Amino acid sequence: MAYDRGKAVRYAHKWAFKRNRHYLDFSGIGGDCTNFISQCLYAGGADMNYTEIFGWYYNSEDDRAAAWTGVQYLYNFLVKNDGPGPFGSDIPLYELLPGDIVQISFQKGIFSHSLLVVETGKKVTPDTVLIATHSLDSDYRPLSTYSMLTRRCLKIDVR
Repeated sequence: MAYDRGKAVRYAHKWAFKRNRHYLDFSGIGGDCTNFISQCLYAGGADMNYTEIFGWYYNSEDDRAAAWTGVQYLYNFLVKNDGPGPFGSDIPLYELLPGDIVQISFQKGIFSHSLLVVETGKKVTPDTVLIATHSLDSDYRPLSTYSMLTRRCLKIDVR
């Protein structure tokens, strides 16, 4: 099964400014951005990975993997996953496509926000990469509008 970037992006547009009742809203308890990104990946066809400790899944607020909601946990899962579900690889900004992920850091060495790419221009720059996210809900927001220290870009695919 291939990752359907269009479905992931359509989900992001639909839910960017509201919450899907099938998932807990983590806004008041650390932020909802990575939960939202995980929902987008799932909508794009990524299977849940129920591997204990290092998996990526959501059944309920009390039965979920840390990678479903945690920025660094999601990154670690994506770049190390060799089982079912989504996986990712670090790429330069200019290779981003809609449905890929950007994670940003506001403090040295700490990535704390996840964003889904919903559009890129013909020439991919921080001004033409448009994102959707929760925790300061946004859709079609230029990546360049974030005051970040650094970013990492992840190409997403599924097994």
